[in-house]
Amino acid sequence: MQRDYPEIALHVPTLLLPRPEIPLPAWSVIACDQYTSQPEYWEETRRLVGETPSTLDLVLPEAHLRQGDQEETIGRINHRMARFLADGTLIEHPPAFMLVERDVGRSAPRLGLLVALDLERFDFSDGARELIRSTEGTDPARLPARMAVRRHAPVETPHILVLIDDPDGTVIEPLHRCDLPQAYDFELIQGGGRVRGRWVNEEKLIGTTASRLAALVRGDPPMLYAMGDGNHSFAAARAIWEESKEREPAGPDHPGRYALVELVNIHDAALCFEPIHRLVDGVEPQELLQAMTRHFADQGVRHRTYPDEGIWRLVSAVEPASRAHRLPYRTATTFGVVEIETPALKLETATLHAFLDPYLERHGAARVDYIHGEAALADLCRTEGRIGFVLPAMDKHDLFASVVEEGATPRKTFSLGEAHEKRFYLECRRIRP
Repeated sequence: MQRDYPEIALHVPTLLLPRPEIPLPAWSVIACDQYTSQPEYWEETRRLVGETPSTLDLVLPEAHLRQGDQEETIGRINHRMARFLADGTLIEHPPAFMLVERDVGRSAPRLGLLVALDLERFDFSDGARELIRSTEGTDPARLPARMAVRRHAPVETPHILVLIDDPDGTVIEPLHRCDLPQAYDFELIQGGGRVRGRWVNEEKLIGTTASRLAALVRGDPPMLYAMGDGNHSFAAARAIWEESKEREPAGPDHPGRYALVELVNIHDAALCFEPIHRLVDGVEPQELLQAMTRHFADQGVRHRTYPDEGIWRLVSAVEPASRAHRLPYRTATTFGVVEIETPALKLETATLHAFLDPYLERHGAARVDYIHGEAALADLCRTEGRIGFVLPAMDKHDLFASVVEEGATPRKTFSLGEAHEKRFYLECRRIRP
């Protein structure tokens, strides 16, 4: 079987799955970068998992980044990975893709294809134009923890979703109609919906799928893949691959050269772009709003407050008649909108961060978190010393053109669905010889 298709950075992975007697609902947990301001979610996940072998023991939830000795925690993670390989918890299967079908309560399941991509064809630096493109700015501060986990890890387990632009549904959708052998079918914990996996292991079908992917390459320089979820995890994998090459020569057969991802068609009817809101903690909200008004003074700024949430929601929902950017906000006691009449940037997210990033640098005690869902933001804003900004959703059909023409969007501009729809860890792959 042909394993590598270098012209499209594609590799057929050798997947690891838990042995049959391990309950998959306990094994599979949501991506580590979800529910970062809701530690109770992760506490409940630990309660549900108990002592059963689980991917929860193989990842470092971002909600726990400020807890305990991180180096010791990562050491335990790497030790468990090695133990799961040695004691037969993880079983290696012949090379194959995995067709993933995920029910999350929408009109149809979201389809994905688990493959491995060549890290050599990705560059997360500003302005890079590789075959695999970043869709958002990469925050260097978010890389070290991910790199530390991967640096000595014998295996990887992905939550990365990578988008392809396939309006005619030529790559993943035909596989959905094939009679493929089943790998798993179960309900995910914590309201994650149902997930089914089927093996794409027939040589001719793999070759046909690779050819159809190759037909989607666009542009000069060419682009095929756009990062959807997991941009920082993919960037960390690339950085560790560069480190390993510096230590010793490594050719195309080295498993660390590749990263496991799930491909998703951006035109999939079940794939929705949701906004990611901003929660700023450790600030005096009125002082921040005054500084924000001063910052945008030369762009025609207006700041309005509303007496209650009902009126605020009504006004916030109205589309602006001009190119103005409206940034609705809420605190423990107030509701309002900061409107920038002649913004210098294209996206509301970029406009907000043009002020917010330098403001946070000047106020060391303040920090920003990225919140999925307006209801979650509302709950978090009930605490004093916080302000939440409600951001709009990006049209998913604009993404590929935007990345080709303008490069990466600001970090956390969009989300592939709500928090519970994110990829759950499940399949693994060796990344060390």
